[in-house]
Amino acid sequence: MPAHRAPAPERPASGDGRKDVSRRRFLGYLIAAPTLVVAAEVGRQTMFGGTSAPVANAAAIPSPPLPAELYDLLDVIRDTARPTANLVKVEVNRDGTVSFALPRSDNGQGIITSTQMIIAEEMNLDPDQVNVTLADARPELVFNQLTGGSTTTFSTYTPIRVAAALAQGRLLAAAANELRQDVNVLKSRQGLITGLNGEELPFGELTEAASVSVTEASEVVLKDREEFTVIGTRRNKSDQLAMVTGKKQFLTDMQIPDALPTVICRGPNVNSAPLGVNNIDEVRNMPGVTDVEQVSVGVAVRAKTFGQAVDGVNALDVNWDAGTAEGENDESVLAKLREGELPLAVPQVAGETVEGDFTFYFRSNSALETNCAIAVVGDGQAEIWGPSKSPIAAQAEIAKKLGMAQNAVTVHVTEGGGSFGRRLFFDALEEAAEVSQTMGKPVKLMWTRSDDSRQGRTHPMATCRVRAQVSGDAVSSFEIAHTSVATEINPGLSEAITAAANKAPLGNLTVSESIYVTTQTNPYNVGVATSLLNEVDMRFNTCSMRNIYSPDTATARELMVDQVAAKMGKDPYEFRSAFTKLTRWKNVVDRAAEEADWGKSMPEGTAQGIAMHVEYKGVACAVVELDCRPETVNREIRSARTGPRVTKVTYVVDGGLIINPRGFEAQMMGGINDGIAMTLTAGLHLVDGHFVEASWDNYFYTRQWNTPPEMNIIVIEDSEAPEPGGAGEFGVAATCGAIACAYARATGTVPTEFPILHKEPLPFEPYPTIPPIPPSPTNGRELAR
Repeated sequence: MPAHRAPAPERPASGDGRKDVSRRRFLGYLIAAPTLVVAAEVGRQTMFGGTSAPVANAAAIPSPPLPAELYDLLDVIRDTARPTANLVKVEVNRDGTVSFALPRSDNGQGIITSTQMIIAEEMNLDPDQVNVTLADARPELVFNQLTGGSTTTFSTYTPIRVAAALAQGRLLAAAANELRQDVNVLKSRQGLITGLNGEELPFGELTEAASVSVTEASEVVLKDREEFTVIGTRRNKSDQLAMVTGKKQFLTDMQIPDALPTVICRGPNVNSAPLGVNNIDEVRNMPGVTDVEQVSVGVAVRAKTFGQAVDGVNALDVNWDAGTAEGENDESVLAKLREGELPLAVPQVAGETVEGDFTFYFRSNSALETNCAIAVVGDGQAEIWGPSKSPIAAQAEIAKKLGMAQNAVTVHVTEGGGSFGRRLFFDALEEAAEVSQTMGKPVKLMWTRSDDSRQGRTHPMATCRVRAQVSGDAVSSFEIAHTSVATEINPGLSEAITAAANKAPLGNLTVSESIYVTTQTNPYNVGVATSLLNEVDMRFNTCSMRNIYSPDTATARELMVDQVAAKMGKDPYEFRSAFTKLTRWKNVVDRAAEEADWGKSMPEGTAQGIAMHVEYKGVACAVVELDCRPETVNREIRSARTGPRVTKVTYVVDGGLIINPRGFEAQMMGGINDGIAMTLTAGLHLVDGHFVEASWDNYFYTRQWNTPPEMNIIVIEDSEAPEPGGAGEFGVAATCGAIACAYARATGTVPTEFPILHKEPLPFEPYPTIPPIPPSPTNGRELAR
């Protein structure tokens, strides 16, 4: 069995650099209620010390920190959430359980489970005693209901702990009063408070006594990290059994009265709009069809079953406009990117110049669960269900579209089946609301796979140029210039104001630049380090896809780091270890090289590659082994894209305080598989104004035959960092860079286009664009082996 986890190093002794913050006092609120309800206040406190500037550990020319090394996207999200953190509440129920409505969206990343663990830790409960649900859109939270950028645990960790600790304190005080004992002699465990003489009082009997009639502020002290018994333990996701047994309820499993299956017929080109329907009455009379109406993005068909709705969609005869990318293809978009490239500007000095120029094609941001939503609109009210990561902005936009006040629209956040940034956008919720209003009936809207591929959100096409100046044994400058089709960042910070501002002229560019600056770093001492973004094209449906810019910039940066190392006569690992800015980062690089047996002898046509990445308050280093031998690259599988195979991944990551190591590992595993696809196989081909891929059958996400037989994920479980960092996207960038570097070493050719196999012949026959939904396969038994 391949190893998936290595033992953590010994916990460092106190005073080893970890900031002692756990005994600080925090302010919370006791909320006026019949039973115990508490909330946190963190807005007026600085919970942790400022981030120190990087300190050089090598003799290289030190590089001043880029902005993201001092104040990154996680800081932005947490600081914007602080003013409303006191509106996050923990409630103790009469049955002894604890309830918490998490103002975030869980699309499989496991934040429901980790939140259960955080609350259970402070209240000495078993996590199963904590019921975490997803909150409806709450506009009063303003910036505090955004799920993105791997910021959830970083921004909610302390507020939730404060609320839970306050609840625990009130229950103990109520028990002390009831038992007439000093509170310090009481013990609390799994919902029972035990007195000095063995008397037991369950939480449920104390919740009314612990409540208050007037909301009041109260100070609280959090549990020391050394006392943790839940946080840091390995735990399965709370919905794991339901998922593997098919019992988990996703949106299209929900039963809302009269909400019938609905599918939209979409145009042949990117963003084609309907100009009229030639046979609408004919389709309205098809079996099972109840309604057919033209809407802004196409023609909606509502039927008794999804199959009947799909039949209706494919029977429609619609006149379409040319869309927003008429006649465009990969080459023409690349030419426009070239026109928008900014000059590399660092003055050249004595020494040798190393340059690289890389192209990254469109990649799909489709999730496993296609876009979907349920809408019931009527009588001046709207009720919407969907797995939205920006429910406040969704509520505001839907209200505007329907001509209603925002408080007339209710948005229920449901658990989703995957996102990776896709569900920051609420296209399906808006469309469902429009269709329901137009038809005057409840609808259950589902996108098809072809909709997701051809009209869905994408990782934008981009170029990334790198220029480094090498002077003897030092690097004097390292420039990165990233030029991209615009990454649509809307809805801003997930509430109405920034969502609207983002739509203003140049508004998206302003937000994009902010995201770029707060996510991009250069972890090496390479003299003058710069990283610039320029965006040139707004006609495509793009998205801040998992890890946003970093998979591309890290690939370009790490490939050029290898070239710089070669120019200096250094081994790729030795260069990284010597030129890495911080000791914490260097330790991860050294650990990865040791675990992976870096530099071992390998057959011709195979090679190791190494890459590191710093983001999300953490550091990761990947070492991959890649097989580029002809017998592997040329292996044939029906309708498959095979190519080079990653045979082993060693991934060492220091992500700060780890809430659930098992969940963290799972996130890394998903990110590694994303990185394999993005680097080798998974690209969208733009031809004559539309994307060729129309299903997952011909979009080559990492398949079983591409997955590494061995994956060794090492999570540093005793990081010196005092807080949890981000996990959801942290497995991608370093993996992409390491695969690209391994490819260059195995083949002797530095790759310049990604996915590397993008220009290989298509291993499938493209489906037509009209009708929009390909026929379902009927030959499964014939092909089964």
